Order: sequence, then C-alpha cells, then structure tokens
Amino acid sequence: MIVLDTHVLVWWVDGAKELTTHAKEAIQREMSPAGEILISSITAWEVAMLVDKERLSLTMNIDDWFAVVGEIEGVRFVPLDNELAIQSVTLPGEFHKDPADRMITALARRHSAPLVTADTKIRDYRHVKTIW
Repeated sequence: MIVLDTHVLVWWVDGAKELTTHAKEAIQREMSPAGEILISSITAWEVAMLVDKERLSLTMNIDDWFAVVGEIEGVRFVPLDNELAIQSVTLPGEFHKDPADRMITALARRHSAPLVTADTKIRDYRHVKTIW
C-alpha cells in the first residue's frame, strides 16, 4: 500500500517524465492484485483548483479524468473524515501549513503507508515514510 501526492498522481496518469524510477517502480508494484494505491479526496479538490486557475490542463474534463483514474485497478480514493481532518492539524513535530499536504500526510500516517512525493517539505518530515 502506498499513498500518492497530488502531483505524483497527475504525473503518473499523464506518463510525465518527472517521476523518478524509484517512484514508478513503487507504483507498479502496488498495481499487483495484492497492492493498493490510496488517493486522498483532497487531491480531487487540488486538481480541480489547478484546472480552474488554468495552472493544469487535462486531456479531458475533470469529471471524466477522475472517473478514468478511479477505474485503474488498485487505485482507491479515500474520503476525508473528521478523524483525518483532526489528525492533519495535530501532526507531530514541525510541518508546513499547506492543508492539502497535511491531509495527504495524515492519510499516509493513518495507514502506515509510504507517501510517494517529490515535495521536499514532506520528504524532510521525519514522521512519515516517503518514496521518491
């Protein structure tokens, strides 16, 4: 089981070159029948905001894009709940203020799953395992 950060999901689905070999391998391993790739619902919000602000262009409308992503075997969207929202505020140690990053990190911690991310602020946070 792994959790994907928002940019990693976009890069992976689009086949972008930004993903490291290590990140690609981790994702590929989780696409096996025993694997699972978790995506926080906050990622849908982040992608929608980026599309709305014209900072991200998708190959199809956002609803269809997320429907296609949701059909990828092994991918599971995890809805936000009260417990996760609270955990995102009470993360141990020092962590930056971005609410989406906090919720995605809290999700990885909840499931004791590595978080695949290029974000150095998250990778430097010692309270979550990361893959890059």
